[in-house]
Amino acid sequence: MKKEKQYLTAVIYDKRGRVLSIGKNSYEKSHPYQAQCAAAVGLPEKIYIHAEISAIIRCDDLSKAHKIMVYRTGKRGYLNAKPCPICERAIKLSGIKEIWHT
Repeated sequence: MKKEKQYLTAVIYDKRGRVLSIGKNSYEKSHPYQAQCAAAVGLPEKIYIHAEISAIIRCDDLSKAHKIMVYRTGKRGYLNAKPCPICERAIKLSGIKEIWHT
């Protein structure tokens, strides 16, 4: 039986609720920041880009970032989407104050 792909999306907002950036997970792409955060928490094999890190990388001005919302969707709709240790580290380092997730 084939494993269902799950899609994660992370959206970074400023204090007024304006969208600053949107990131999606990738099963094919990587980024040096993803590899750096993964190695820092002892998971160096987790090189494919996570939605939270994608959103952080795409954000033009992290000093305005206030909240990140993480969504996981699949064939059955919304699923649980708590950030992993790699993404928790990246979010903490970015200075984002609130984390919301499905």
